[in-house]
Amino acid sequence: MGELILIRHGETEWSRSGQHTSYTDLPLTPFGERQALALTPLLAERRIALTLVSPSARARRTAELAGLAAPRITSDLHEWDYGGYEGVTTDEIHRTRPDWNLWTDGVAPGPDAHPGETPVEVGTRADRVLAEVAREAGRDGDVALVAHSHFLRVLTARYLGLTPAEGTLFQLATGAVSRLGTEHGNPVITAWNVCLPESLFPQGTPEGPERA
Repeated sequence: MGELILIRHGETEWSRSGQHTSYTDLPLTPFGERQALALTPLLAERRIALTLVSPSARARRTAELAGLAAPRITSDLHEWDYGGYEGVTTDEIHRTRPDWNLWTDGVAPGPDAHPGETPVEVGTRADRVLAEVAREAGRDGDVALVAHSHFLRVLTARYLGLTPAEGTLFQLATGAVSRLGTEHGNPVITAWNVCLPESLFPQGTPEGPERA
């Protein structure tokens, strides 16, 4: 297997406003669709043998526009369950919990279907994804993961042998590509948070029905 390519989905209305978005299945904005299209030249020289995608529409649409063929939907790639903080910004949370930090404190309890996750629970999911990737080690090419900011940051921390909470070290923009690989047998980051400048975005509009 080659490298592990991490792709954060394109912009949504809530990623633009800073609202925590896990299970709320928002579409990409028009700009988010252009970000997804702009992934194509960033991936053009990669031999991608397998693509694993979060069940969320925003991730699946990003994979589609980026030209990633035959993606495998993988439930463990869903975003951190924010529980009672779904749709709430960090600034709003700090009004009542001024010292709150997602990476160490987790989230407030949510509804029964979405009670929220601790950093350790997200890390456990990330470990399962990494184990699934390891089972594909015989493939000739890279494995791409199309998912979400906080989850991919936790996964990166776990790949490097760090705690889930140390995902705080890795800022990740919408529509960004990052790569994880090895050097002398040790896990390393080979590229991080790479985005095509808007001035170089592909011309034209995405094919298919309007999604935003």
